[in-house]
Amino acid sequence: MIKEYRTIQEVAGPLMLVRDVENVSYDELGEIELPNGEVRRCKVLEVDGQNALVQLFESSAGINLAQSKIRFLGHGTELGVSMDMLGRVFDGMGHPKDGGPEILAEKYLDINGQPMNPAARNYPSEFIQTGVSAIDGLNTLVRGQKLPIFSGSGMPHANLAAQIARQAKVLGTDEKFAVVFAAIGITFEEADFFITDFKRTGAIDRTVLFLNLANDPAIERIATPRMALTAAEYLAFDCGMHVLVILTDITNYAEALREVSAARKEVPGRRGYPGYLYTDLATMYERAGRLLDKDGSITMVPILSMPEDDKTHPIPDLTGYITEGQIILGRELYRKDIAPPIDVLPSLSRLKDKGTGVGKTREDHAGTMNQLFAAYSRGKDAKELMTILGEAALTDMDKLYAQFADEFERRYVSQGYETDRTIEETLDLGWELLSILPKSELKRIKPEYIEKYYPKKD
Repeated sequence: MIKEYRTIQEVAGPLMLVRDVENVSYDELGEIELPNGEVRRCKVLEVDGQNALVQLFESSAGINLAQSKIRFLGHGTELGVSMDMLGRVFDGMGHPKDGGPEILAEKYLDINGQPMNPAARNYPSEFIQTGVSAIDGLNTLVRGQKLPIFSGSGMPHANLAAQIARQAKVLGTDEKFAVVFAAIGITFEEADFFITDFKRTGAIDRTVLFLNLANDPAIERIATPRMALTAAEYLAFDCGMHVLVILTDITNYAEALREVSAARKEVPGRRGYPGYLYTDLATMYERAGRLLDKDGSITMVPILSMPEDDKTHPIPDLTGYITEGQIILGRELYRKDIAPPIDVLPSLSRLKDKGTGVGKTREDHAGTMNQLFAAYSRGKDAKELMTILGEAALTDMDKLYAQFADEFERRYVSQGYETDRTIEETLDLGWELLSILPKSELKRIKPEYIEKYYPKKD
């Protein structure tokens, strides 16, 4: 029997204090029933003896404290999961948003998940092809990895996220592949873009979409990525699927966390974010990975827009500590109309060596990757020198490197958001660009690979 209370004492914005409660626990869900029969949802933020502090998911406007009653449901936020979720669009709390019926759940899972035993984790080692050369060729994504994309406000990270969701695949396996896409605190236009794009290309059939809009409550925004990860855990570890989780935009999530923390009058940390931001982000990111006795896996690509393009801002800074690298979008490349504007030099995938080589991509991958990095770096230096001293100050070899840098940006990095390149096409394009330089400059590639792959000139 669920007990009802008429002891709501005070309301402060989205927070309410309920006195004389029994057996109420942290994070438990509740329902507030207004005199007219309307029901609003809430969640327990704090329990102090017989007092419970709850936060409303909806507005607190129009609530009559004396005549409203509240009941606690005895469990935290849960998501009903089944294979029927694929191809569906949900709101931030897991309710259908596409006009379709409610999901017939096989089971209900707590959205906070179960911690993964570190000893049971399997090491990420299989290559995931995203079809984007700057990622596949230079900062390879590996199954079970957490590889965030650091963007800036106004940058086209939404287009890149949609492209990766459409194109990603695990090569050489028959296992089923699914995408769980969570959009956090986005505008209606962005939500419409993702839904239209996925339906247009047919990617919606293997995708579960969670959309939390900018005008939805902050407390719902905190639940949305956990909803997505719960769906991903079910598909991966219960159904044996490879699951790619894309979360955009983590900055909006952190802002919601700051808002809730401020409402609770907690002592703020750096830039006003709560002191537990690192721990909170880790509880999400660490749900990615592979388990030794399970076929499925969760690979995560969180996307965050850095305020003022600042890599030292708490959100990208803490994310970098928890994840295995980062893909950085460059403002300068964006101004040059390079799409996607991936700045390959500061980008890094710490697990790229585990996903490349014979049987995964190709024998020449590691060598060409290192050579492209080195040549592009030297080419950029040559171009900076040219800007300061003029072209006459460059040696003939420096001019070749400068030419290489321009061609590399124009043809390798810039491929548009519709081009899906195989890893072979990416590697062959790398060799084509390296042929701008004489063979004697290719010091990072084994001679036998140069002999085999270096384009023969007429």
